[in-house]
Amino acid sequence: MPGNRRIRVLIVDDSAIVRKILSEALASEADLEVVGTAPDPYVARDKILALKPDVLTLDIEMPRMDGLTFLKKLMHFHPLPAVVISSLAQLSARAAIEALQLGAVEVLAKPGGPYSVGELRHSLGEKIRAAAGSRLRRNEPNPAGAVIPEIRSAPADGCVVAIGASTGGTEAIAKVLSRVPKNAPPIVIAQHIPPIFSKAFANRLNEICAIEVKEAEDNDALRAGLALVAPGDFHMLLRKTGGRYYVSVKTGPRVCYQRPSVDVLFTSVAEVAGDLAAGVLLTGMGSDGAQGLLKMRKAGAHTIAQDEATCVIYGMPREAAGLGAAAQVLPLPAIAAAMLANRRPAQSIA
Repeated sequence: MPGNRRIRVLIVDDSAIVRKILSEALASEADLEVVGTAPDPYVARDKILALKPDVLTLDIEMPRMDGLTFLKKLMHFHPLPAVVISSLAQLSARAAIEALQLGAVEVLAKPGGPYSVGELRHSLGEKIRAAAGSRLRRNEPNPAGAVIPEIRSAPADGCVVAIGASTGGTEAIAKVLSRVPKNAPPIVIAQHIPPIFSKAFANRLNEICAIEVKEAEDNDALRAGLALVAPGDFHMLLRKTGGRYYVSVKTGPRVCYQRPSVDVLFTSVAEVAGDLAAGVLLTGMGSDGAQGLLKMRKAGAHTIAQDEATCVIYGMPREAAGLGAAAQVLPLPAIAAAMLANRRPAQSIA
């Protein structure tokens, strides 16, 4: 935000209790200011015009107009960074993933159940800051019927692609994977996302991609044409047994404040796959993945970072580029071809 002005937040939720919880969670954040609350999109519309917030939090299930319909109208007539805060129910999780597709910047789970108020307090301010600093763009779906070239020969034994992302990453990953042919090398993905939402995210990718995509389970085996998404709140690591790749899905301390952590995944890929791997670091706030990508490059993997112009948040890729971790810095539309064309890197760096 310009100067030292606080980030102005509008909270939109039909529950008075949730509005109170969110307002209290932000009250101690010196750089954030809740300028108003709204119980439904009609009240929110008027308050957006009157209060001029920088970011709004948005529920999905609301009376008079649901959050997705409101988000579509908002992004068309008055684009504004939105953080979706939805329940952990599977139907709501799918709607939250659709909200990201429509232009929402972040998604969080409502407090209650396995996702506590304490966890929300920890992450809400961070998500709102990321949204305030994001590059807004209207949704640009991949062209229907886009031609995806086949890899004529089977992927070389041992080839694996690792992808990491945070803010803006769900759509960036969708755009990359939708350009990947069905006989692509196995792919492992760490996206910063809450539990349950990660399964909905993987299911959506599976619907739009030529390859199979699923949320990873412990001991899942990798194979050509399969992408595994790390479950929310779990780290995912690559391992090799009997000449085959598998993933380990486990808990553990947060790394770079994240679980799953991109650094954890990339470090395991560097150690296990070495120069047979490709690493891709996409849009996101913070530095997670930069050190892991550097380890991959030093191990001989081909490494790619998304460029600033196509990132929602140029944080993680910028950190990687600054470390010399990325052999290539590319716009999002060029990444799928580059990560497949460089499956057998020529050399590592010192």
